[in-house]
Amino acid sequence: MIQYPQQTELNGDYIRKKIEEFILEDLPSGDITTAGTVNNSSKSTAVIQAQDDLVFAGAMIVPYFFDESFNIEMLQQDGDFVKNGTILFKVSGKTSHILSVERVMLNLLQRLSGIATMTRKYVEIAKLYGVKILDTRKTTPGLRLFEKYAVTVGGGTNHRLDLSSGILIKDNHIKAAGSIKKAIEIIRQINYDKPVEVEVENFEELQEGLSAGADGFLLDNMSPEKIIKAVEIIRMFPNGEQLFVEASGGINLSNLKAYVSTGVNAISTGAITHSVKAANIHLEFL
Repeated sequence: MIQYPQQTELNGDYIRKKIEEFILEDLPSGDITTAGTVNNSSKSTAVIQAQDDLVFAGAMIVPYFFDESFNIEMLQQDGDFVKNGTILFKVSGKTSHILSVERVMLNLLQRLSGIATMTRKYVEIAKLYGVKILDTRKTTPGLRLFEKYAVTVGGGTNHRLDLSSGILIKDNHIKAAGSIKKAIEIIRQINYDKPVEVEVENFEELQEGLSAGADGFLLDNMSPEKIIKAVEIIRMFPNGEQLFVEASGGINLSNLKAYVSTGVNAISTGAITHSVKAANIHLEFL
């Protein structure tokens, strides 16, 4: 069964480097408003509070916005579901620094918490059927590791991280190679020592993929009724019970229930990363 590495944590050096990049984008020549209005020796305490019901994602990221002179009191952890009004954490230290990193920090926390919250909604429906909710590579450039992490925080499962980490033969690969059979033959000759998954849109393509020895299938843009039939065909094939089957294409919260009972192992959806609304989180000085 195909399984990719999961982004269940983030490397500290990576977080630090990305935050430096984000802050430089927002403060190319410093925070001139804060520099002109706030005493450099001033210290404050701020609370960061949820203004939506949300699944919090970003607890492990927050400390990298501050140095050791700050006191950070984390009151919620990644994966916690919190109600509107809940204080997520408190931070005490140099006023000017808190003001200067506020927007970048909130932007990131809101984006990741929005992804985690949306993912949790999908997962709550799918888990009753033992179906995994997978993300896709439809992520924000420069934020992929953060967004993949937020998916796991929400209870979802990461599909391949990038084009180097897994083989998924899609429609344009098939057209370029000439057929599913030829595409699989070519990639097997290279011997990447990775499972080969094939995107199929109909039963004819499915049969060709089975005969060619695919390790898994992405059933693309099929109705629930067709997916049920496709899964039946796959499971009846020799060793078919071991093949990975995912459904994708136009699946969202409004129709998810019709797909989770089709017998697939997983449902992949770009909606949990590319179409989420940022969670509402704000910072306020005490």
